[in-house]
Amino acid sequence: MLSSNGRFLIYASRFSSQRERLRVVGSAVARVARTLRLGIDVAQKAKLLSIYVYYKSDQGGEEIPVYCDWGKDGGEEDIYHAVKSVMFALSFHPKHHSALQAIRKELFTFM
Repeated sequence: MLSSNGRFLIYASRFSSQRERLRVVGSAVARVARTLRLGIDVAQKAKLLSIYVYYKSDQGGEEIPVYCDWGKDGGEEDIYHAVKSVMFALSFHPKHHSALQAIRKELFTFM
C-alpha cells in the first residue's frame, strides 16, 4: 500500500536504444520507491536523449529533478545511491519537509 509520500516520474524517449538504460534506471528507482513507499510513473517522450527522474509530492507542487543519466550507461547501484541521496537532501527542504520527514530515517538507514 502506498502512502501519500508522492511518486517518481521517469521520462525517457521512445527510442529502442534506451531500452536497456531505462531498465537499469527503472530498477534502481523502484528499489528506492519500495523503501520510501512511493509510486512510479513512466512516460515516453519523443525526443529525449537522456532519461530523467523527478519526484512529485502527492500534496501538489512542481516536479523536482532527482536524476539524469546524461545519455550514458550507469550501474544500478550508482543510480540507486544517487537517487537516495537526493531524496535524503530533499527531506530537509521546507517545502517538502512534511511529506518526506517521516521517511528520512529510512533513507538514512539505507545510506
